[in-house]
Amino acid sequence: MSPIGQVRLITNELFARVLEQARQSPRRRMNFNFHPSLDDNLHRFLNAMLRGTYIAPHRHLLPPKPESFLVLEGRIEFFVFDDRGVVEQRHILDSGGPAVGIDIPPGVWHTMAVLTTHAICFEAKPGPYSPANDKEFAPWAPREGDPGAAAYLDALML
Repeated sequence: MSPIGQVRLITNELFARVLEQARQSPRRRMNFNFHPSLDDNLHRFLNAMLRGTYIAPHRHLLPPKPESFLVLEGRIEFFVFDDRGVVEQRHILDSGGPAVGIDIPPGVWHTMAVLTTHAICFEAKPGPYSPANDKEFAPWAPREGDPGAAAYLDALML
């Protein structure tokens, strides 16, 4: 092993393993981190998501953090909202193109929905990660676990 760290391949076997973990998760998604510590400056990870997973709309404003998403497998719809919760932009991101990813600046309200049975994204954003200030959840949308979350997600996708 290199004195700096281990080189890791991103393989179909890794996709299958993380996807199986997502199937076992009540949240219907699972991350696989490439960064060794939550304190690292750059967070790089796979996000394996099943259709129906709900990611509450949020933004990364304080501290300001941009994010990049690349769809490696499957298809998602990515939503950008204004401060009142009105959808300003919708983007279909598909591993087969024509748009395979998106880069968003800090402070942009966003979420996504899986359109295929599953999707696997590669995500990158600055660290460190602190649950206390990693993201600000939108006050106009249900939080994860809220009984209205599924209906809200369905309404977004109309």
